[in-house]
Formats: sequence, C-alpha cells, structure tokens
Amino acid sequence: LPAGLSQWFPALEVLDVSGTGLAELGTELLALPRLHTLLAKNNRLGGPGSLPKGLEQAPLGRSLRVLNLSGNRFPEVPPALLGLRGLQSLSLGGNRLHGIPPDIQELRSLEFLHLGGNFITSIPPELANLPSLSYLVLCDNKIQSIPPQLAQLHSLRSLSLHNNLLTYLPREILNLVHLEELSLRGNPLVVRFVRDLTYNPPSLQELAGRTIKTRNVPYAPSELPENLVRYLSLASNCPNPKCGGVYFDSCVRQIKFVDFCGKYRLPLMHYLCSPECSSPCSSASQSSTSQSESDSEDEASVAARRMQKVLLG
Repeated sequence: LPAGLSQWFPALEVLDVSGTGLAELGTELLALPRLHTLLAKNNRLGGPGSLPKGLEQAPLGRSLRVLNLSGNRFPEVPPALLGLRGLQSLSLGGNRLHGIPPDIQELRSLEFLHLGGNFITSIPPELANLPSLSYLVLCDNKIQSIPPQLAQLHSLRSLSLHNNLLTYLPREILNLVHLEELSLRGNPLVVRFVRDLTYNPPSLQELAGRTIKTRNVPYAPSELPENLVRYLSLASNCPNPKCGGVYFDSCVRQIKFVDFCGKYRLPLMHYLCSPECSSPCSSASQSSTSQSESDSEDEASVAARRMQKVLLG
C-alpha cells in the first residue's frame, strides 16, 4: 500500500485491494479513522506480518465494520482480528483454517461470519455467544457435528452447512425459530436419506379412493361395502396447500433436516406428501426415520409435529 495513504485520503470509508497480490497490509491503514469497509480478497495474505501490528488499538480497529479476507492463505483466524469489537461482517472463506478459536465470542457485534471453503473439523460452543449473528457460512469444510449450543443463536436467519461430514443434527437446533435458510446438501445425512428413500406402487384401492375424493364423486354408504366406506373416511388432505391431493396410509413423509439441492429455503422441519401426490407410501414407511434411529431423533420428530411447518414448494 502506498505511503501517506491516510494523508491523501483522510476521509476514506471503503477500500478494495482485492486481487492485487498483496502479501501484507501496511501500517498506513491504521491511521484511517473513517474506514469501515476493507476488502482484501484473493491475495497472498496469511504469513507472519500480513496484518499490521497494533490493529486493535488503532483508529482503524475502532472504525472497521466489514472485513473480507477470503481467498488468502491464513492457517488460523488471526488473533488481531478478535479484538475488533465493532466488526459486523467477517469473511475468511477459502483460506487454510483448521479450526475456529473459542475467542471468536469476543466479536459481539458480528452479524455475518463466512468461514466456508476451509479445513475446519469442529465448531466451538463459544460461537453461540454471538448475540447478533444472523448469517453463518460453514460450507465446504470437514465438520462432523454441530454443538447443541448453536441453538442459542436466536438471531440466526441463514445457516450454510453443505458439503461437510454431518451425519446428524442435534434436536436443540429446532429452537432456531428465526432460521429461514438451511443448506445441508452434500452431507452423509442427506446422501443416506436419498439412498434409502423408496416408494411402493399405489394399490388399486388407493387409486380409486383418491379419484373419488379429489373429484368429489358422490356415493352413499349403502352403495359400498362397509370396509370401503371406512377406508374412504380415512382420507386426509395433503398438508402442502399447493397440492390438493389426499392420502390414506399416513402417507405424509417427514423430511428431517434436509435441503436436497439448495432449491428450497427451508425452516428445519417440513412435511411432504408422497412425491407430488402421484404415488403413495405404505404404512410401513410412514416417515423417513427408521426404527433403528436414536431416541433423540424420535423426540425431535415430536417437536417437529408441534411446529406444524409445511413446505410451500
């Protein structure tokens, strides 16, 4: 960076030095009292001396709100960044991070945190101590589990976890009532679900029953055998309001914590009738949960039913 930068541009508020091959950010930045956005993506930052010393105490340390260091070579979250108490957005995606320091909790003003595309294997529970965090991006890492403490992120609206090594989510995550986007594709829990998802062909009785119910074909109980009258009385409307179909054998399939491809922006639990209400599911496959799954998942199912969420897709 050029010497005398603070003298030439004392009122500078936004600085973008992305893609310039920088290996370090000079001390000239420290004296910029109004700089609130610093973009330094796709450089060669990450070695010793990449960030200027005394960052936390400098005017820049107090004014900075947005910092983007994605696409660099940082092996860890620089300790100097953990003192930027006014920081609202921090991006370190596409670096060489292997972990998240517990002291990340010191960034109390943080609203957006992007750590995707690294080598992170675990999430510290201290991450849940960020009261304003609304967007958390942890995709394309090697994360195997989510600490239940993340349920304390009551401001969280978007959680990106795709392309990790997750095989389950803690039931406490249902407490994220403001969550609007959840991405889980490319995790073993989704792959396993898709692999095991099978449907049986509809019986002639169910096909006839659907036709009668969906087309409002009139009938009198005296015209049909008692068992058929009883069967027709079991018809339930698909919970998807855009469908209009019916099912007879508890054909609502529960999709647990699944976003197949990012197409749907889902809350955590939703219900789908059998695929587009074109084929049924037997009573033996009432949900995607097998009997061998854990009791905690069963409890999550109960909590999900209370939520009564419906997919509008």
